[in-house]
Parts: sequence; C-alpha cells; structure tokens
Amino acid sequence: MSEAIARDLLARRFRSFLPVVVDMETGGFNAERDAILEIAAVTLTMDAEGNLLPDSTYAFHVTPFEGANVEQSALDFTGIRLDDPLRQQVALAEAEALGEIFRPVRKAIKAHGCTRAVLVGHNSAFDHGFLNAAVSRCGIKRNPFHPFSSFDTASLAGLVYGQTVLARACRAAGIEFDNSEAHSARYDTERTAELFCAMVNRYKDLGGWAQAQREQGLEEQP
Repeated sequence: MSEAIARDLLARRFRSFLPVVVDMETGGFNAERDAILEIAAVTLTMDAEGNLLPDSTYAFHVTPFEGANVEQSALDFTGIRLDDPLRQQVALAEAEALGEIFRPVRKAIKAHGCTRAVLVGHNSAFDHGFLNAAVSRCGIKRNPFHPFSSFDTASLAGLVYGQTVLARACRAAGIEFDNSEAHSARYDTERTAELFCAMVNRYKDLGGWAQAQREQGLEEQP
C-alpha cells in the first residue's frame, strides 16, 4: 500500500475526520469558570499497512485566563505549581496556546485529505467541554475540531479490555504506564494516543473493519 493510499484510507476510515488526541489539566471541573493549566494534542497518521499510529505531539503550559478559578485540590492532584519560575517563563496565554495547537492540526487535516478533526480523549466530554469553552472565550472563528462529536477511549477501553481507568487500560493493551508521570497533559495524551491506536488496530487485525466494510457494501481499496 502506497503512502498516498494510506492517507486516503485514514480519511475514509473515520468519514473524513482526522482523529486528534487531546488532554488538558485544569483548575477544576467547570469549563466556563476554571482555568486550563496544560494542554496537549497528538495528531495521528496511518502507515502503508493500514495501521493507525501517533504522529506529532504538541504540548503547552497555559496561563489562567483573567478571573479564572483554580482549585487548590486540582493543583494538589496534578502537582502543578503556578508559581514555578520555569512554568511562568514558558506558559502561553490561552488564545496563543490554542493557536499553537490548531495550526498543526489544520495542516494535518489537509495533509491527510480530511475535512475536520475529531477529538479523541479519555473521558472526552471533559476535554471537549473545556476546549469549546476556551474557543468561545477567545473568540476563535476557525476551530478545526468538530463541535460535538468525539471518540472516548474510556468507553472504548471498557468495551475492548474491560478497563476504563487509563493506566489499567494501557497495561491491558501492553502499553507501559508510569503513574509518577500521570496527570501531565503531554504524558496522558501520548499514552491515550497509543491506547486509541492499539484498539483501532486490534479491531482491524481481528477482521472487524473488513467485515464492516463488506456489510455496508463498501470495498477496501488495495
């Protein structure tokens, strides 16, 4: 299978959506009120064998927006220190961080012949809600992500492995997971990307995707 056909297969696999894995660390559970503290995204690609693979990672510390709430319990849980000098030096404003995520996502959409990105997340409704709230708050007009559709790896892992906790689902899939690194947006996003790819590829290897194509009267292209 050529690289061009692989790209076309990825576009057809998810009805012209490009899966992009996203994770955020936040100052609480309220998307309208609480700050985004870290954001990371992993774009995906497909190889010549039709296997889904992680491609590129983009991760940023984020400065809380003006008036944002940050719960101390959230900081205790994530280990984030807002007063850390290095964090203060590299953290981006919310709008800037979203721009740094959205630009490569748009390029990946175009490169794979897709029309839009679809958010993949572990408990994706949480990250999707924060993303949409931030887009609205920042007045961003060109959001590359579908506004409400997403793929939830917690639900998928429950179906495939009988596990819904990220660490346990990764281990069930044969993916190493270091609990000491967890609750970093970059680390969690990269593990979630590996998990999503493992589940999609497992379904393909077991013949599920080919059968689904046949049942819909669609022929796989060589």
